[in-house]
Amino acid sequence: MKIAITGKGGVGKTTISSTLACILSENHDVFAIDADPDMNLASSLGIREKIEPISSMRDLIKERTGADSGSSFGEVFKINPKITDLPEKLSFDYKKDGSLKIMVMGTVEKGGDGCVCPAAVLLKALLRNIVVKKDEIVILDMEAGIEHLGRKTAESVDAMIVVVEPGLKSIETAERIKKLATDIGIKKVLAILNKCSSSEQKVFVEKNLLKINIEFIGAIPMDNDVVMSDMEGKALMSYENSNALKSIKKIASELEILLE
Repeated sequence: MKIAITGKGGVGKTTISSTLACILSENHDVFAIDADPDMNLASSLGIREKIEPISSMRDLIKERTGADSGSSFGEVFKINPKITDLPEKLSFDYKKDGSLKIMVMGTVEKGGDGCVCPAAVLLKALLRNIVVKKDEIVILDMEAGIEHLGRKTAESVDAMIVVVEPGLKSIETAERIKKLATDIGIKKVLAILNKCSSSEQKVFVEKNLLKINIEFIGAIPMDNDVVMSDMEGKALMSYENSNALKSIKKIASELEILLE
């Protein structure tokens, strides 16, 4: 199962990504990959120590591509760097048994127009290797854009999940993401409603998602435990009575059935 999770900033996708990864790792081996420039996945899991993003590992980038991460356009470097050993070397074991590994990709600071540079090449090759080659469940915490996913990577993603909030603006964002995802070969686009405070909101979102052909797989209620988990720097899994956690567990079960 390979899942990319996206949505507008602030919708709660990182909390959902980290919690889904924890739940699924109870019965499977999971790679949770932070592919969002904000890089909050580790802190969402309660990890206090700083994890160096791969994009800032200049020595590694130079070793594998033959050029410095800040090389100018036109400099010769390897476009197919060796990366098969890197997933294990560069991941953080969240659980002692190794069932949940965290990897922070980071972002390429230069080249906002789709930079073809050593750092970007290494990140895309590494991401493709994990999604295409690895047997583990992969949870990708994405930014709203899906530029991280090249076509070959996207074709191996089982589903993209768009996290939405109540309201038409969020539905419009979901529609744009669906078009982009479809364009690069992602066949299944699903949606989760977060911060839901009424049955009317759930009905509204589900009805409007149906109009744009996005399958609705569950709603997560407004829950003060989510706020407390952020304030206290703890994973949502620490709050056993959280209604949001209970809803995410139901969604995890739905995903296992839907994507098996």
